[in-house]
Amino acid sequence: MATAQAPRADPGSFRDPDSRVFVSREGVFRALSERGMQDWHALRSAGLWDDLVGRGKLIPTEAVEDGGAAPGLLTGDCALVLRHERIPFVSYPYEWTFGMLKDAALLQLEVLERALAEGLMVKDSSPYNVQWRGAAPVFADIGSFERLREGEPWIGYRQFCMLFLYPLMLQAYRGVDFQPLLRGSLDGIEPATAAALLRGRDRLRRGVPTHVAMHARLDRRYAQDTGRAVKGRLRSAGFSTELVRANVGRLRRLVERLRWSPDASGWTGYRDANGYSEADAAAKADFVASAAGRRRPGIVWDLGCNDGRYARIAADHGRIVVALDSDHATVERLYRDLREAGDRRILPLVGDVCDPSPDLGWANAERGSMLHRVRPELTLCLALVHHLSISGNVPLAEIASWLARLGGRVVIEFPEREDPMVQRLLAAKRDGAHADYDARHFEACLGACMRITRRERLPEGSRVLYEAEAVGAR
Repeated sequence: MATAQAPRADPGSFRDPDSRVFVSREGVFRALSERGMQDWHALRSAGLWDDLVGRGKLIPTEAVEDGGAAPGLLTGDCALVLRHERIPFVSYPYEWTFGMLKDAALLQLEVLERALAEGLMVKDSSPYNVQWRGAAPVFADIGSFERLREGEPWIGYRQFCMLFLYPLMLQAYRGVDFQPLLRGSLDGIEPATAAALLRGRDRLRRGVPTHVAMHARLDRRYAQDTGRAVKGRLRSAGFSTELVRANVGRLRRLVERLRWSPDASGWTGYRDANGYSEADAAAKADFVASAAGRRRPGIVWDLGCNDGRYARIAADHGRIVVALDSDHATVERLYRDLREAGDRRILPLVGDVCDPSPDLGWANAERGSMLHRVRPELTLCLALVHHLSISGNVPLAEIASWLARLGGRVVIEFPEREDPMVQRLLAAKRDGAHADYDARHFEACLGACMRITRRERLPEGSRVLYEAEAVGAR
């Protein structure tokens, strides 16, 4: 008889001494201290609870037992344990598009405004508190709520600026992709950095003088102050609840006005320009549908998802599809389409297979790489291998080995050497480069580490589809 999985503390949930998330085979839980339990009861009895949970904006949560169930997770005794709805795939803001970060910011502000109206406060303002059901954001950090103390400033304002507002401003005003900046610092973009990047005419844009330039000046002036001193000075300034509410309202209006219109990239029209005939496209769609439908996979990764056509096919058979592409503009368009359709099956993310999100934060475990979150049961690797091999210079044997390490099953498209897109990529290389780029060589590499269960050549003849599974996969 298998033993129950021991509770495991979530490595990204350690900063709040009154609330700690842990995971076991039975689900996702939260241990609360005595003070945390009192804050939970205040939240649960507030009118916002049923409304926000009912509209899908707050994670469904229930109390399951009293103290003692999660020993060692808090510095003191555990007074109460909560059970949360499990999010199928946890993602991070440095993997989101502009529209996703903006919608997450507006959700954060909506939750805060509702909390203030009912005598509550949200301790922090981190996008890591927001997760996604497909294209719908949900506020997941129930431990962030506490009872409001009159005259207390909004301590989360600085965090909101660094992790929400500045990244959105840089994308909207300067066209600077924020993902590398947020991946480079989990605390976000410092006011001085934002001020240095938003220069010239940008200094006159809406919100920059108040939330960027003035913030940077205050940072320089009080650089030596401790956090306690800053909090005390803000409190002595006479912050009323109405003043905090007004500041939150101004930020909400500012974020609502921020716009980014992504330019067309080489990938936004890729499907129309990639040379697929109608017969090839139909055969490829049928192959994906067959692979996804045979075993009803729980988690599907679509690597190089482009406009999400095949992610949608897989989503008809799976619980959730993580649709990943390195082109921000393309994923932003996909997110807008999914949001408009109210699709909760597909999670679109910005990510480069050759430069994936690493393990980050405290002990290199606070924010895990994709492979350390949830592994896929089915991976779609369509129109990608030739880019990895020729543009990325990744040997075919290493591509096959990496796909095998993902576990589960994979659907792979291999465009042969005479394929027009392959010829275009090779034209940029020296003569004789990538001599080993060959279907037979790739098939041998794939067969050395996976079991090939199906092989089909597309009607036009220059592309081959494979379905394979890792040894031991069920």
